[in-house]
Amino acid sequence: MMDQNGSQNRGKWKNKTEFILSCIGYAVGLGNVWRFPYLAYRNGGGAFLVPYLLMLFLCGIPLFFMESALGQFSSTGCITVFKICPLFKGAGYAIIIVNMIISTYFNIVNTYPLMYLMYAFKDPLPWSDCDNPWNTKECTKLRVSIAKDHANDSVYRIANRTALKTPADEFFHLEILKISPSIDEIGSIDTHLLICNIFSWLVTYLCIMKGIKSVGQVIYFTAVFPFVILFILLIRGLTLPGAWDGVYFYIWPKWGQLRNLQVTSNLTVE
Repeated sequence: MMDQNGSQNRGKWKNKTEFILSCIGYAVGLGNVWRFPYLAYRNGGGAFLVPYLLMLFLCGIPLFFMESALGQFSSTGCITVFKICPLFKGAGYAIIIVNMIISTYFNIVNTYPLMYLMYAFKDPLPWSDCDNPWNTKECTKLRVSIAKDHANDSVYRIANRTALKTPADEFFHLEILKISPSIDEIGSIDTHLLICNIFSWLVTYLCIMKGIKSVGQVIYFTAVFPFVILFILLIRGLTLPGAWDGVYFYIWPKWGQLRNLQVTSNLTVE
C-alpha cells in the first residue's frame, strides 16, 4: 500500500487487543512451558524464583518495554530503527539472524507434537507398551515411585544402576528422535518427521503471509488457546494420585543452589 508521496505504508494493528495478545504470545511460549519448569527444578526449586524475578524486573521487562517503545515510535524494522544510533546497526542484523535460528528450531519442536498427534490415533497407543519394533530389552512398564522425602535420592540411584526405560522414553528417543548410536552415524531422513516439519512451516507461512493483517486474525487463537490447554492440564495433573507430593518435590527451595554460578548462566539463556 502506497501513500501520496509514493512510499510504502507499514501495516498497523487493527486494535489494541491484537497488539496486547501478540505481546503475550511473544512473551509466553514453549520456553516457559517446556524449559522453565526444568530450569526451576534443576536450579533450586522455589529458590530459583529469587534470581529469576530479580532479572525479570531489572532486565527482562525494561528491555521488552524499550523494544516495544522503539518499534511503535519509529514504525520501522529492527535494522532501520538503529538510524537513531548507527553504531548499533549490527544489533539489527543480529536480531534477524537470531530470529532465523529460533524459527528453525521452534518449527522442529512444533513438529514433534504433530508426530505425537499422528500416533495418538493408533490403538493401543505406541508409548503404552514394550511390544513395538523400536523397543529394547531394557524397556519396562513398571512404575518407579518417587520418594516423598525429596532429600532421599536413592530411588534415582537405583534407577540409574538398572538402566530401565519406560515405553514412553523409548518411543520418544528411538521412534520420534531416532537417535543414532553415535555422532559418527548421521542416519537417514525420517519421512514422517519431514512431512510434519513441512506442514509446520506451511502453517507458519499462512499465519504471516499478509503481515500484521493475517497475524492479527490468528493471534486470537494462538495466544488464548495455549492457556486453555495449560489450565486443563493443570487441573488434570493436580487430580492425579500423588500429584501434591510431586509439586512439593518440585517447588521445595534449595537455597544452597543460589551460590552456584550456573544458575545465573541459565537465567541468561532463558
